[in-house]
Amino acid sequence: MAPPSEIYIESTETDPAVHARRALRLVHQRLREGAIPDELHRYLDACDRTLYGAASGAAETRLLVRALRTSAAALRRRLDPAGDAPAPEALLDAQLLMEEEVLLPALLALPGADLPLLVADLEGLLRGEEPEDPAVVDVREIPHGQRHPRIFGRFARLAPGESFTLVNNHDPKPLRREFEATHPDAFTWEYVESGPEQWCILIGRKAAAGA
Repeated sequence: MAPPSEIYIESTETDPAVHARRALRLVHQRLREGAIPDELHRYLDACDRTLYGAASGAAETRLLVRALRTSAAALRRRLDPAGDAPAPEALLDAQLLMEEEVLLPALLALPGADLPLLVADLEGLLRGEEPEDPAVVDVREIPHGQRHPRIFGRFARLAPGESFTLVNNHDPKPLRREFEATHPDAFTWEYVESGPEQWCILIGRKAAAGA
């Protein structure tokens, strides 16, 4: 049975995803109220490493992320290099609205994406805190329902060519099928140790073509 803190009714005030969406909207509200370029650059960088990163390799959301990154680049180009003027209101509002109304629902439906964890990481980056990016992710002591989101969250923060080692107490074939479904041709999977007590798999993000 799940601990009381993990019991909630979906889409109600007890749902962590509801709190995550509200937290992101509060961040957006502050940006809409007149973020200076430095603040907006920090937000776009943090968003790229968390929300965009989690959705960038999935077939269902890859084109969406490409569009968001393109519009984010256009927004960056329009920022006042002196750092005093607020961001162009129409461009900023369109970017944030797309995140709220399209990206967040897509992430909620994406296997392995943990929206509360992603938003918490984003808020931490905005405070100057780096998310924990361990070289080894040992999930043997993590409850089963929390393992895949933790693994996909770590994968989302990999740069092309980077990898981490997953340690598990069984051969994670269902996890590999999820990777194949959501990140086709974007990941590498190499067995380092194959039981009988412990499985170690090196999971990486493929380097860009020609890199």
